[in-house]
Amino acid sequence: MWIKMKKIVIIVFCAFSISCASTLVTKTGTTKKTNSQSQTSDTVSQKPNPEILVGKQDRKALQQEPFGTWFTKNYKEYTIDETTVKELAPYVKDISIKAFMGTWCSDSKRETPAFYKILDNAWFNYTNLELITVTREKDTPEGFEKGLHIDRVPTFIFYKNGKELGRYVEFAKETLEKDILAIVSGAPYKHSYED
Repeated sequence: MWIKMKKIVIIVFCAFSISCASTLVTKTGTTKKTNSQSQTSDTVSQKPNPEILVGKQDRKALQQEPFGTWFTKNYKEYTIDETTVKELAPYVKDISIKAFMGTWCSDSKRETPAFYKILDNAWFNYTNLELITVTREKDTPEGFEKGLHIDRVPTFIFYKNGKELGRYVEFAKETLEKDILAIVSGAPYKHSYED
């Protein structure tokens, strides 16, 4: 009898789970719930999800709580390779970057603050940086990732005159500074997941 009752509970739970609405995290960090149940609107706002930011952002978004805690700590604790950053500085003057990261991702939390610290010390022009935060599925409601093969985050894509020079994916082959220098200087470089 107990086993039969347990099976019924599992079936009911599964049925309920399937009938529940899917969730979508917006760029402001609020969660929206969509469903086909009888409601006056197709979209109902739910409690904000403070751990996930999705869409185009700027540095200020990462410096606000709850993100500011890890961003500021990791930025301050990262020790840059000053010699490599000096070599890097002339190359980044005419480079544009698309940076994809997840505020939920430990690799992004580690690499993105360090990335900003390196760019700060290389006197990078931030009007040439597009920061895009993604969901756990590595996407955005607007589709900013479409056609760019964002499989892991962070992914930093470097462009010159609109042409991709290369990309840094998730973790360094050597160091973040040296990997960036290799990409922007045209030296042979394959990111961590390339053959």
